Amino acid sequence: MYHVVGGGIAGLAAAYSLQQRGHEVRILEGSDELGGLAASYETAGDPIEKFYHHLSKSEETIVKLADELGVGDRIEWRLGKNAYFVDGEAHPMDTPWEILAYPHMNLYDIFRLGMLTLEIDVRGGVPTFDTYDDLAEFEDVPIKEFLLEHTTRGVYENFFEPLLDAKFGDRKEDVSAAWLLGRIKFRGERDLLRGEILGYPEGGFEALLDPLIDAVGRDTVQTDTRVTDLGIEDGAVETVTTESGGETTTHDTEGVVVATMPNVLEELTGYTCEIDFQGAVCAVVTMDRPLTDTYWLNIADDAPFGALIEHTNFVPPERYGGQHLLYVASYVQSDDEWLATADDEEIEAEWLDAIEGMYPEFSREHVEEFRLAKAPRAAPIYERGYLDMVVPYDLAEDVAEGLYYAGMASEAQYPERSLDGGIVAGFECAKRIDRKAD
Repeated sequence: MYHVVGGGIAGLAAAYSLQQRGHEVRILEGSDELGGLAASYETAGDPIEKFYHHLSKSEETIVKLADELGVGDRIEWRLGKNAYFVDGEAHPMDTPWEILAYPHMNLYDIFRLGMLTLEIDVRGGVPTFDTYDDLAEFEDVPIKEFLLEHTTRGVYENFFEPLLDAKFGDRKEDVSAAWLLGRIKFRGERDLLRGEILGYPEGGFEALLDPLIDAVGRDTVQTDTRVTDLGIEDGAVETVTTESGGETTTHDTEGVVVATMPNVLEELTGYTCEIDFQGAVCAVVTMDRPLTDTYWLNIADDAPFGALIEHTNFVPPERYGGQHLLYVASYVQSDDEWLATADDEEIEAEWLDAIEGMYPEFSREHVEEFRLAKAPRAAPIYERGYLDMVVPYDLAEDVAEGLYYAGMASEAQYPERSLDGGIVAGFECAKRIDRKAD
């Protein structure tokens, strides 16, 4: 029997792959629900994720898994309209002519930005097409230094810097150029005449999670079961101790996959991961009418959130009983920040006030429900030297034989975290376990 700590997408993927290879598995989840950051709320129609999700064309593993589970045809590829809110106005940024019309960069700025997004290096006047192929070459390059050299000051100050402020706050100077280049590669699928193509399952990500849980077997999962200790003897993991309903139980194990944030790994084994994580606060606002005509609105103005993501400008509101669903999202860099300490009612008041300031036609009377989710560790900070800090899939050399890691600090979540990365990490652990079992 192998044990998987954590019932998020990575833990479920690890269990599924182990079972496909003929191994017996038990998933141990500390909370009362599965899915982790992909868990959902109910609506008047399809469920909606508590934290926004979509797929990029580069996420091939999750699409292949959906096909295996018989739900690949549920994934729909849609146009995700983007805009940039600056000086009180939203500027569409999808088509070439919309980008050319953006008033806060000149034509040369726009040209240099376009060349970077196409991964073409035009420094020196001679285009080269392989400069950005090896992300490791940019792992120790500060992102500001990179952008000033590879684009222009106008591109940095009027386009990227506000986005970096929203995503990384006062940690933006620590972020590597490799992260930015990786994100460009990750999100690179575009219709040149219309904009970015993104995927979303009909029925929400529950339409993928539910068949995955069914394939693993619901009797394979124990929720409300916290792992409190791993018994290591003679350099190998021998037992797993759990606590559930006030009872403590110790189980013999052939091996353990820890599919959680690295702080849990440290609590159980003492293994220290040096990667810093940022928290996320995300609201789903249910409204009786649309707020914008955009899916993803990046905000350069001074606002208490970093983005407004109007889900029902991406997936039709008819899927949600006619409700209009808006994500309001912000990252948290420190436990001392206001967002980390404020209660839900304070955040709701502050955020709705800000939306009213941005859109005077918006009224609180339009809001039917405001649901807030908080994740203290939602995403890594991709600082310089990040690859040297990732947690290995196989921790035999670092901790004990029979210990594996598939959480957010794994290599599969670099250079961008994703549901696809979680599945890859789970599969990679199962592959290593199977090799050793043979």
